[in-house]
Amino acid sequence: MKSAEINTSIIDGYVGLLDNLSASNKLDLISKLTKSIKTDLTKEKTLFSKSFGAFKSDNSAEEIIEDIRSSRVSKSS
Repeated sequence: MKSAEINTSIIDGYVGLLDNLSASNKLDLISKLTKSIKTDLTKEKTLFSKSFGAFKSDNSAEEIIEDIRSSRVSKSS
């Protein structure tokens, strides 16, 4: 069985179980699933944003540039 077919089979199984729930319980389930999806999306956005963190230093930009330039080593023979 392919992955898509397995997922469809699992979903169909859940739908069969959900048919027996009351309308109120179904709405509650929809609400909880929606909240879960929103939480997952927020986590993904947060992780993505964290991967582009800013460089933090107490030195000014000019001081950092000077440090970089002074640390360069020339390999001329």
